[in-house]
Amino acid sequence: MDPLLENRLAELDKVVEKVKLGGGQAKIDKQHAKGKLTAKERLDLLIDPGSFVALNPMAGHANDLSEDGLICGSAKIDGRKVFVYSQDATVRGGSVGIEHGIKMYKTIEKAVEMRVPLIGLHDSPGARLPNAKEMDLMDQAKRAPFSHISDKHGGAVFMPNTIGSGLIPQISGILGTCAGISVYSPALNDFIFMVDKTSHMFITGPMVVKMVTGEDITNEELGGSIVHSQVTGSCDIRTPDEKECLANIRRLISFLPLNCDEQPPVYQSSDDPDRLCTELHDIVPATPNKSLDIRHVIYSIVDSQDFMEIKPEFACEVVVGFGRLDGKTVVIVANQPMVKSGSMTTDSSDKQARFIRFCDCFNIKVLLLVDTPAYMPGSSQEHAGIIRHGAKVLYALCEASVPKIVLVLRKAYGGGNLGMGVLPGLGTDLVLYWPLVETGILGAEQSVMILYGADPKAGEPGFMDKKLAHYKETYANPIYDLSSNMNVNDIVKPAESRQYLIKAFDMLEGKKRETPKKHHGNIPL
Repeated sequence: MDPLLENRLAELDKVVEKVKLGGGQAKIDKQHAKGKLTAKERLDLLIDPGSFVALNPMAGHANDLSEDGLICGSAKIDGRKVFVYSQDATVRGGSVGIEHGIKMYKTIEKAVEMRVPLIGLHDSPGARLPNAKEMDLMDQAKRAPFSHISDKHGGAVFMPNTIGSGLIPQISGILGTCAGISVYSPALNDFIFMVDKTSHMFITGPMVVKMVTGEDITNEELGGSIVHSQVTGSCDIRTPDEKECLANIRRLISFLPLNCDEQPPVYQSSDDPDRLCTELHDIVPATPNKSLDIRHVIYSIVDSQDFMEIKPEFACEVVVGFGRLDGKTVVIVANQPMVKSGSMTTDSSDKQARFIRFCDCFNIKVLLLVDTPAYMPGSSQEHAGIIRHGAKVLYALCEASVPKIVLVLRKAYGGGNLGMGVLPGLGTDLVLYWPLVETGILGAEQSVMILYGADPKAGEPGFMDKKLAHYKETYANPIYDLSSNMNVNDIVKPAESRQYLIKAFDMLEGKKRETPKKHHGNIPL
């Protein structure tokens, strides 16, 4: 072997081994002491073994900045290609330097070019501040901090994020205390995962808050996983540890297509498509104002009770998530009578509209399970902008061109018929009723009270009861209603719901809808 080649190979091996250690063993030990995994350990748990192909792994090594704090490249999850990056907190705290930012940009750009999902694992305080030595060098060269960066840098990753929106699924895991770039880029993604007592997101941290406002607040109080799961709604899934977080990201990918031109993957289901859901006859109260956990209905209908709920702690009056029917991905949007009686609110409207729009981007069929008394009344909701937020739902429903089926379980009153796609003209393909359904402007009791409350006979014993019974058996009886209401396709026995829905979605397979050509609509944000 030529001596020069021999020396270069030895030098290369030495550098590669050094790069593998990131910021060094001492910093790795410090990361572990915090209960956190390293950037490489996270990738090893997320992706298929042996599938990783790195992008620019030698960046920064000459300045003792292994990979400049970002491990990135292509990989596979369950044999399907993705692009991933993982910020390394052992290298300058995971801050976004020049090479770091370029690598991040290139990873997103490659994901868009290859039309495969993007997954970012974030553990960074944001943009890197120059140290004293770097400041001296810039001062000597009379350079401004941003004078030597191209248009593809860490502060511009929002451009490929935006270009990729609706084209490829984009997912973020927040695995440390993140700010700046490392929260704005995830905010442009489709889903955000966080870990208890480890993940934090904010624009300005507690120190800046203290200096500017005088408020004393901790990382956890300002932007911890509970805050973003329950208050802001920024977090889609909160987990107790990183391993479960990464496992959940893998699980989510299994429901999704690689891009907007493909269909979601189909799996061989072990659950009989003709299985009856006889338990639904017992778990659903016939009285519309009695409580019901809608999740029990969902678990009964989907394959093998496998339902991945999204934002389970935010706006809990509506439940959204992924399931399968005969091995094919379907999303469920359902009112939750256990919370606020299933009333629709400003927050639930945002949750519902964004989720439906995501599913429409990626060819995922939508099932709406309806059991709502309509929008939540009151000045607090009106002043919070229920008109504007509710309009987002109407926009999402009308815009969505994927197969949509509405199944009304017990009640759909007033604006709930709009917000859940029950009324005709909103693009719903099939509206189905259970035999228990009451629908209209108001419930049967309220309607009878308005109609007959002022009648001189209203005070007589049995008069109102008789009127209520008559109303329920005529105007509030779906069997009677469907004789002339051609907008509702059929009445489905609860136990046969799974069977019917599988066949109905199969009927709608391949649906196409043409819309006028334009730049884009203007959703009421």
